[in-house]
Amino acid sequence: MTTNTPTAIAVRLDFDAHAPVFAKALSHLDHAATKQLDAAGIDHRLRELLRLRVSQLNGCAYCVDMHSKCARAVGETDLRLDALPVWPEAPFFSDAERAALAFAEAMVAMADTHVPASTYEALAEHYGPDEIGALVALVVTVTAWNAIGVSTRPWEPGSYQL
Repeated sequence: MTTNTPTAIAVRLDFDAHAPVFAKALSHLDHAATKQLDAAGIDHRLRELLRLRVSQLNGCAYCVDMHSKCARAVGETDLRLDALPVWPEAPFFSDAERAALAFAEAMVAMADTHVPASTYEALAEHYGPDEIGALVALVVTVTAWNAIGVSTRPWEPGSYQL
């Protein structure tokens, strides 16, 4: 008989307790990225879509939960959130959003793709240098959080509260 009882995901390392200097520095980096996004005028819904997609690709369950909740809180629709894993096939995203999603995905896969020139050029058709810089800061920061979340599992998936 199959049960639907959730499986607990054990914390491997309380990262904040055992790497407090780095954890604080990463928190500062996160705030700096947010200030950069604010200065560049990047829409809050796009920010959360990108944070969520990067977290999906990097496999961070806690971060997926968090950014799904944050996306809904800033007005993102369930329809678009549900379609995010298949965004190239879904008609719910603008050309600018598609360019940003493709660029973020290329950054996550940079060891394999080296972020193709065509992907960067498509992004630059919709965003200026300050906006691109802010988007890079967002992906770099989320990827760092994801690396901590996946490797040490310091936060319980589903526990994030707004």
